[in-house]
Amino acid sequence: MARILITSALPYINGIKHLGNLVGSMLPADVYARFERARGNEVLFICATDEHGTPAELAARAAGQTVEAYCAEQHEIQKRAGEAFGLSFDHFGRSSGPQNEKLTQHFAAVLEDRGLIEERVTTQIFSIDDQRFLPDRYVEGECPHCGYEKARGDQCDNCGRLLDPMELINPYSAISGSHKVEPRETRHLYLLQSKLQDRIADWVASKTEWPALTKSIANKWIKEGLQDRSITRDLYWGVPVERDGVPRPGFEQKVFYVWFDAPIEYIGATQEWAEAAPDQNRDWRSWWRLDEGAHDVRYVQFMGKDNVAFHTVSFPCTILGSEEPWKTVDTLKSLNWLTWYGGKFSTSQNRGIFMDQALELLPADYWRWQLMANAPESDDASFTLEHFAAVVNKDLADVLGNFVNRITRFCAARFGEAIPCEGNYGAAEEKLVVDLDAKIKSYTDNLAAMEFRKAFAELRAIWVAGNEYLQVAAPWTKIKEDKPAAAASVRAGLNLIVLFAALSAPVIPFTAEKMFRVFGLDPKEAGRWPTSARPALEFLNPGHAFTPPDVLFKKIEDEQVEEWRERFGAE
Repeated sequence: MARILITSALPYINGIKHLGNLVGSMLPADVYARFERARGNEVLFICATDEHGTPAELAARAAGQTVEAYCAEQHEIQKRAGEAFGLSFDHFGRSSGPQNEKLTQHFAAVLEDRGLIEERVTTQIFSIDDQRFLPDRYVEGECPHCGYEKARGDQCDNCGRLLDPMELINPYSAISGSHKVEPRETRHLYLLQSKLQDRIADWVASKTEWPALTKSIANKWIKEGLQDRSITRDLYWGVPVERDGVPRPGFEQKVFYVWFDAPIEYIGATQEWAEAAPDQNRDWRSWWRLDEGAHDVRYVQFMGKDNVAFHTVSFPCTILGSEEPWKTVDTLKSLNWLTWYGGKFSTSQNRGIFMDQALELLPADYWRWQLMANAPESDDASFTLEHFAAVVNKDLADVLGNFVNRITRFCAARFGEAIPCEGNYGAAEEKLVVDLDAKIKSYTDNLAAMEFRKAFAELRAIWVAGNEYLQVAAPWTKIKEDKPAAAASVRAGLNLIVLFAALSAPVIPFTAEKMFRVFGLDPKEAGRWPTSARPALEFLNPGHAFTPPDVLFKKIEDEQVEEWRERFGAE
């Protein structure tokens, strides 16, 4: 049994996440976690809300709440949305918790002791109208490299270049829009990433399991040369700049930069998980400390491509620079962006569907299947309601749902609501086993490699194979001339429902549970990962009772698509 630590990029606290956020990190991580659990591996799936930084302060102000109250409320909203979507986190924590605070301060102290942090007087943009220093992301202006007019002070979304706010042409405050900004001196702590250039380059080179997208982003940063980065900000909300509980002189009104403390929350949330159940003797250190048992842990991260650089350079600088025996990532699965009709999702412009809205329209499995079967792996992918409806109707309703409905209804009508006892399997069933075993292996291999589009193309082919078998076996015809043979094919078809449920559970878990419940089965027992269809066809004993289910998937009508297009700003 392997031990697998899984983390997905932390969703930011300011508002419910849209479908692009979901498929960019949390959903593929959940699918992989469910798959590895079904294979019998020990999985710890960790996530948390990312709660620090200026956006949280501004969102709280707009909501008329303190930032503490706002973050607490939004955390619960996001937690409930994740649960409703079937995200099987072992723990969903908060980066504002005391565990992350202490760990962040610990890493800062250790890095400084290692000569990797120093104080620097720097010039930063100050907004006169806002009466505050502006964090990088809240200075906007023209990119000096490509001329994009809405480049942020930390990065240009158009050309991808890392920026310093002082480089922007015609800078202005993204908070108020005021151009009354000026450079002023302030003192900050800098992480000397440049000193770790060779160490990080060697570490990245050693990661042979990383996907091409991950490698290319990491190598781009390394090729450009690692830059020393400020890890403090002039803000109220965040981890205080303290050491051993004592504020750093001159930094009493500053906090650690959110991008310094947020990745540390992966460790902090694991500590939260352990401390949440003191009676279970959970040991968070055995998942993170190589000297305390983590040497046998395989660590897998999931995130969208915009987060990759911070996790392949900045966070490793923190971990490796500490010279402490912390576990580092083994595989980093990065995904491209999901767009809304080719453009960006936008709350302010009412463009796109967000997690809570999606569940008002249809059950979670409809969305889970379409998003993962069309995951933006090789390139950005455009989500359209028309394609969504077509995929749901064709794959879920016409293939899987139709298979379950036709075999259970036929058996109930002609043999009763129990597994038929008559007949023996023959050549058709043998051919089915050979066909399914090849597909199951390919499906399993692709899931293990986190090649999701390939994996779910194979899963759909497995469902199709079940339908094709029924077409060949034709029990509704054969029953007239050879009832035992018809009974055997019906028995095989009913056993296929259990097999399909086990194989489908990582991506459509709620539907898989319904399929197991047809036969009164415990998903934990029946849901163990199958490696062959041969024993699966004998899983249910003759005479085992079942209850034909309601229709598993209702088709999406054209009228619904039109209504949703208007509601969610489809173009």
